[in-house]
Amino acid sequence: MAASVGVKVRSCRIPVAFRVGSLPEIRWSLSGRSSATSSSGAHFEHGEYCLQLVRRRDHEGFLSSLLLPAESRRAALALRAFNVELAQVKDLVSQKDIGLMRMQFWKEAVDDIYRDNPPHQPVAVELWKAIKIHNLTKMWLVRMIEEREKNLDDQAYRTIQDLETYAENTQSSLFYLVLETLGVKDIHADHAASHIGKAQGIVTCLRAVPYHSSRRKVFLPMDICMLHGVSQEDFIRRREETKARDVIFDIASQAHLHLEHARSFSKKVPLKAFPAFIQTVALDDYLNKIRKVDFNIFHPNLQKKNTLLPLYMYIQKWKKTY
Repeated sequence: MAASVGVKVRSCRIPVAFRVGSLPEIRWSLSGRSSATSSSGAHFEHGEYCLQLVRRRDHEGFLSSLLLPAESRRAALALRAFNVELAQVKDLVSQKDIGLMRMQFWKEAVDDIYRDNPPHQPVAVELWKAIKIHNLTKMWLVRMIEEREKNLDDQAYRTIQDLETYAENTQSSLFYLVLETLGVKDIHADHAASHIGKAQGIVTCLRAVPYHSSRRKVFLPMDICMLHGVSQEDFIRRREETKARDVIFDIASQAHLHLEHARSFSKKVPLKAFPAFIQTVALDDYLNKIRKVDFNIFHPNLQKKNTLLPLYMYIQKWKKTY
């Protein structure tokens, strides 16, 4: 990968008139109404379960979902809760066989959902409702499960292309489904979703390096590590030499290139699709932070949440960009 590729992050000048306190109140409701008027009983409990699960485990996805149109919000949260359920299997199980059993549950659950017989599990029930309302494509759900299942092997990606394939099958598939909740079926929107999903997957891989290294695991692409003469042990020992930073630079640059490519044809993407891509704000934020710390993946600043992220997301929605 060319070493001359730089990570450039868009700057966003914030109008003085915008203040956090002046943002319209966004309640954590799923229907667009205040929580006091939301449905009661199991119907509400299932939706609330998904909302809180996404809020805890996918904060940026939670924020971006709140900014979707009311008619799409509940379905998007169900999809993100489904994604969380799949993603956390690898961390929650100690044996691969147990993880495979959990993935098999979700394979059967998706089959049953499309037969109008969802299992009595909150995420499955909400997913069934989303599918009924928005006619979601089964293929994307199955692809997410199968790719997560293959990833249970706990092995590093052999190449950057392997990481991109994983991101396409997981994160991009999720974006395709969110587009369907918005009623968008457009080849240019799908093309943008593909690249943004790949950028999301790459950034997620980078963010997880400190956590994985603390467990003596490294999942960074082996071809990039070998190119710079860096071993997995270098990351496990948290060495901060230039060679290790070069590895992070190359990988982060690839995420940046995917974002730039997605934006290069934004004029061809229907405006109706733009809310699905609000999460690009968070990707830009991380890439900007990692550039400022000179690609030191273990720098403590990378673990800090940007408290202005909700504001930046709202501004992006208002400006109708991604």
